[in-house]
Amino acid sequence: MRIATALVLAALMAVPSLGAAESNFNVNVNLGVPVPPPPTVVVAPRVVFDAPPLFLAPSSLGFYVGVDMSYDMVLISGVYYLFQGNHWYRANHYNGPWVVTRYEQLPAPVRRYKVEKIRYYRDHEYRAYHANRDHYRGKHFRPGREEREEWRDEKDRRKEDKREAREEWKEHKKHGRGHGRDND
Repeated sequence: MRIATALVLAALMAVPSLGAAESNFNVNVNLGVPVPPPPTVVVAPRVVFDAPPLFLAPSSLGFYVGVDMSYDMVLISGVYYLFQGNHWYRANHYNGPWVVTRYEQLPAPVRRYKVEKIRYYRDHEYRAYHANRDHYRGKHFRPGREEREEWRDEKDRRKEDKREAREEWKEHKKHGRGHGRDND
């Protein structure tokens, strides 16, 4: 009888453990569209310069790049673009305030190059500037109060150059046709 009681007790003790093992069984069924992750919030950086930074224009890029600073900053037509934390930002002043800018909204010359390539040309140009600062022949710019006026003047000069080139082309075509008629 003792053996039978021991077997029954052993069987009873085994039953709760089987029941516990079965209670861990879980079935999960999802129907519908997965929930998208929450949107990423991009906080505009705080960039502060005590003095206006220096910008050089490497001829291979065709736009100004900020040098001797810890930021990746470019300047095109009076607008500053900053690359930081895998995001582009735009501002009308080198100290901001900065606004997030989608890659597609960047000027075409900036989109033409990867940030690493811009850094390469920037560093190469800065070495040339630094080595021969007094006789540097490239374009350079340091923003100041007259910044807006300088950009307007530069824009007006470009317009005037284009107008003169068109006039020269018209004059060239006019004389070219005239000579052709005299030879006939």
